[in-house]
Amino acid sequence: MVSVKDVPADLLIRELAKYLRENVPQVKPSDWALFVKTGPNKDRPPMQDDWWYIRAAAVLRKIYLNGPVGLGSLRMAFSYRAKVGSAVRSERTRKAGGAIIRNILHQLEAAGLVTKTKEGRVITPQGRSLLDKIALNILKEMAKQRPELAKYLTPNTTTE
Repeated sequence: MVSVKDVPADLLIRELAKYLRENVPQVKPSDWALFVKTGPNKDRPPMQDDWWYIRAAAVLRKIYLNGPVGLGSLRMAFSYRAKVGSAVRSERTRKAGGAIIRNILHQLEAAGLVTKTKEGRVITPQGRSLLDKIALNILKEMAKQRPELAKYLTPNTTTE
């Protein structure tokens, strides 16, 4: 069975963001999303119009791979290396802002793709099924371009 780990992350996130934008009405940018910076290292708002859906897809993928996760571990997953002082001092890690991730988590919970447990947020069976279907479609497309990848598809998935 094909899972999220079997396909490149950038292809999966792009396809999942497209799916969330078109089919999940609960996931939509907030009013303030036009003006917000995505991290303390950024000087301007994002240039892409669909950055909210891309971040939501990336958060959903992180929950699939690492779940149960909390807000702190997701902030650390989207962190960056900050320069401190002159070139002599070592870099320090700065966590990503929590408001964007928190709002996305609430929207994914409302859509039924993520649920909250005592240990943290985990992906629901509906969310896992969605991610696995998208990963399977991506692997099928990759197998069309590169036939040597067809051996990773099970026989019953190639005939669909």
